[in-house]
This record gives sequence, C-alpha cells and structure tokens, in this order.
Amino acid sequence: GLIGRVAAVSSFGAESAVLLHLLARVDPGVTVLFLETGKHFPETLAYRDELVAHLGLTGLLVIEPDMELLAKKDENGLRWSWDPDGCCEIRKVQPLARALLAFDASISGRKGFQSATRSGLPRFEIDRTDAEGRLKFNPLASWNSEDLDAYMVAHDLPRHPLVEQGYPSIGCAPCTKRVAPGDDPRAGRWAGQGKNECGLHQ
Repeated sequence: GLIGRVAAVSSFGAESAVLLHLLARVDPGVTVLFLETGKHFPETLAYRDELVAHLGLTGLLVIEPDMELLAKKDENGLRWSWDPDGCCEIRKVQPLARALLAFDASISGRKGFQSATRSGLPRFEIDRTDAEGRLKFNPLASWNSEDLDAYMVAHDLPRHPLVEQGYPSIGCAPCTKRVAPGDDPRAGRWAGQGKNECGLHQ
C-alpha cells in the first residue's frame, strides 16, 4: 500500500465491532493488535474470539507485556491500585510501542464524542510514542453513538456482553466500573483516580 505496513489496534471493547467490520470488508487479513494486559474481563477475551471468528479476521496479533518487567515492577499484580499510570505503562504503552515499530501506520477506533479529552479528535494524526513518529488514522473520529449503534444494527454485529450490564467503555477489569445512564461514556474508566486515558494515545 501507499502508506506501507499498517496495523489496527483494537481493545475488543464496546464499539470495536464497527471498526473491525469496516476493516474486514477491505482486508480480513489486516493485522489487528490486541493488548493482553493480563487484567481483562473474561467476557472481553471471549468477545474477541467471537468477533474474530464472526468477521473472518485472520491477522490477530496478541501483544503481551515484558514478563521480566512485570515480575520486577508488578510482582503481586496490584500496581493498578496504587499507580494506575505505571500499570498502563507496563501492560499497555510499552508493549504497543514495541509492536508498532514493525509498522508504518496504525488505525485506531477512537471517537471524538467519548470524552472531553477526545473532543475534536482529528481523522489523521502523527503518533509520537517513538522518535520516528508514525501516521495514526482515526476513521471513526466524527462518528457519534447513534452512528455506531445504527451501523451495528444494520450489519447485525455481535455486541460486547458487558455493554448491557452498564459498561459503555470497557478496559481492564480492576479499573472499569459501571456507568450511570447519561454520564460520560468513559466515566467508568479509572473512576476516582483523576485519570481518563491509559497513555496509549500521545
């Protein structure tokens, strides 16, 4: 392709089916990076497998944290409780940065409406997580929740089982809470921690 090697990054969360369906229609073999943080809800892992099978995706690549670093910096697995930024750094940011070194561009499913920190999200940006910088494409930047829902209905896409249980945005289990109706969709992420992003999107 014109922009070189491209990987999509997916959390297999609440709205991930939309981006993955769009990509599967173009190329079911596209590389899809999934961060196995070791802290996911079991429902997310089951949903990941269901969606991959449903869409016929053949390029799933599971990225894991550096086990030596985990043993050194999060020996008891509780770092999330006292240093959520540090936990995300070890389990998400560093592993993804390493994985993306093999690619020239990435595709993300972020949407501008999801929180105040994402409003005005551009369709194209330069990811600065390493010295080179790479193109990041956010094809759903301007989609709202009604657009996403209509697309999922139109294409009969399976939904993440936790959405119906009050989780409109789904991350790692210890740092994701239910959200009251009408609240910011990402209000349940790192609730009470003064944090609303994991640090992947610089």
